[in-house]
Amino acid sequence: MTTVLIVDDQQLQRYGFRVLLDSIPETEVVGEAGTGAEAVRKTAELRPDVVLMDVRMPGMDGIEATRRIAEAGGRSRVLVLTTFDVDEYVHAALRAGASGFLLKDARPEELLAGIRAVAGGDAVIAPALTRRILDEYARHVPARRGSSGEDPRVASLTEREREILVAIGKGWTNGEIAARFVVSESTVKTHVGRVLAKIGARDRVQAVIFAYDQGLARPGAG
Repeated sequence: MTTVLIVDDQQLQRYGFRVLLDSIPETEVVGEAGTGAEAVRKTAELRPDVVLMDVRMPGMDGIEATRRIAEAGGRSRVLVLTTFDVDEYVHAALRAGASGFLLKDARPEELLAGIRAVAGGDAVIAPALTRRILDEYARHVPARRGSSGEDPRVASLTEREREILVAIGKGWTNGEIAARFVVSESTVKTHVGRVLAKIGARDRVQAVIFAYDQGLARPGAG
């Protein structure tokens, strides 16, 4: 059973998500919030597996609420719902600690799959948003100075783990990585887990940020 807190300032939107999630046996809506401040408070109280977070809300927005939830260090993961017209917020939400992004007009099965992935410790980004998100984030990453030296966390990676990190930075799925390196997906998952542990990343989204910060990924890289 995956517990979910729905956060949106529009009551009708919250109702729609609740109806959908209540119709699925493996999900349970444990609460709703209409503001960012309320989301932070209820996350601390209810400790849901996933917080379904809107971005634009009066007062404390979804980005600041996400940051506070992530900084609290609890078990709850944040899945941000966004639209193309708020792309400028995406890099900030990545920094804030969101574990995934989906469009508000995502199909029900995409939303449910996203919730399951985030609850399981993975990360999810809507396919239509992936390249836009990475490019938008990269524009806000300062150019690295060559004289600064290699980050010790990168140096701690084995050659294969470094290759895996680069692949994660390109937005590749486990299946794509497995095909590229001719290994099983279970082996990829093991490598990914080790990479995340070594670089101190919560999930794949944070690993993407790290890869960009270290110059291991860049816009337009295939």
